[in-house]
Amino acid sequence: MATKAIKTYTLDEVTDKYIGLKGTAKRNAFEQELRLDLLGEAIRQARKERNLTQEELGELVGVKKAQISKLENSLTDARFETIIKVFKALNAKVNFNVELLDQTVTFG
Repeated sequence: MATKAIKTYTLDEVTDKYIGLKGTAKRNAFEQELRLDLLGEAIRQARKERNLTQEELGELVGVKKAQISKLENSLTDARFETIIKVFKALNAKVNFNVELLDQTVTFG
């Protein structure tokens, strides 16, 4: 009895097919939402590692518990300044990557 090979696909191939190609509006929206989800999860993990409640973190940052909850659950587009304050309160290092299309930028 012959076995049939199973066709496998990369994540990029599946995303291209079902979400859209890179550069399309639908793909850009999907990737933006994914980045917000990852940011929210990073905030939640760092807060829990520091044994802080959402309320305690909010007090350190100067916002209400509800704002921290919204950040962690990616329910809001937070101001950049607020996100920096959150990570500073968590004593966490923050790195940002800026990618300019069709350009090379060197810092330093």
